[in-house]
Amino acid sequence: MGKNAEIKWLAEPEQHDYAAATSYLSLIYKERIAASVVQKLRRAPVSKFKAKDVFRASGLSLLGISNSHVEKDRKKILAGHKLSPVLLVRDGNNGKVIIADGYHRMCSVYSFDEDAVISCKIV
Repeated sequence: MGKNAEIKWLAEPEQHDYAAATSYLSLIYKERIAASVVQKLRRAPVSKFKAKDVFRASGLSLLGISNSHVEKDRKKILAGHKLSPVLLVRDGNNGKVIIADGYHRMCSVYSFDEDAVISCKIV
């Protein structure tokens, strides 16, 4: 898609992102563990990684721009709006990174530039 859009990030994730992360992580872990992981994410500092590296570490497939959520985030990027940092969890048992919240944002950013730096919190 070209590197013609500047990706801007909020300083911290939005509050509803933590609720979404809890919901998703509750599918993988017991609710008590998911809640504990999200509390750690709340306290974690913001880190930066390249989009392509996050995708490689997650093992997830890239959604195309035809996905409505990806397109919505692409429009935000083109309009100059800031995106909420992505929430990541290291799954040492499986050697992967779980995208607890922000999968569609990741796909949107990647569609502009696979080398784009992603703001995220990771535990």
